[in-house]
Amino acid sequence: MNKLQIVINVVLVAAVAALFVIFYSDKKSTPAEVVVAESSEVMPVAYLNVDSLLTHYTFAQVASDKLMSKQEDARVKMNTKLRTFQNEVADFQRKLENNAFLSRERAEKEQQRLAKKEQELQELEAKLTQDIMLENQKLNLQLADSLTNFLQLFNADGRYHIILSNNAKDNVLMAGKQYDITDEVIEGLNARYTK
Repeated sequence: MNKLQIVINVVLVAAVAALFVIFYSDKKSTPAEVVVAESSEVMPVAYLNVDSLLTHYTFAQVASDKLMSKQEDARVKMNTKLRTFQNEVADFQRKLENNAFLSRERAEKEQQRLAKKEQELQELEAKLTQDIMLENQKLNLQLADSLTNFLQLFNADGRYHIILSNNAKDNVLMAGKQYDITDEVIEGLNARYTK
């Protein structure tokens, strides 16, 4: 039994040693197998700086201006209606304090009218907010569609296998300038947009 245990221990030690050699010989050969691209060779990967694209793409600028104008119009409209409502409420309070209403029924009727008007203002605000959100969504879809269609034409030759987006150094933390195709894409998109 003692000899059997010795034989098993020797076999186990040999197996562990063999695994150790195999494991570390694979680790040492892995870096040699990795092909390092020469500095003159560019991998088929590129990225776009989306912030720059949104800043310099004419369609994005026009869409942003259009959305900002719509937001400003909605804000002005809402503020005007709100001021009118606040004046009516203040007038109602003043009349109520001075007992200017001929009857209690007239005061209640005016209060109900103001409550209804307040509800309408809240509904209008919700509608204007919804309209702006839908417009923003629509413009974002148009922008994404424009970019996707352009990139399909831009990369029709298949020179890039992957094109990444980069927002404020979010996705691509560091890359060589040769992988940044933002300027080319902006130039192409703007040329296409002006047509």
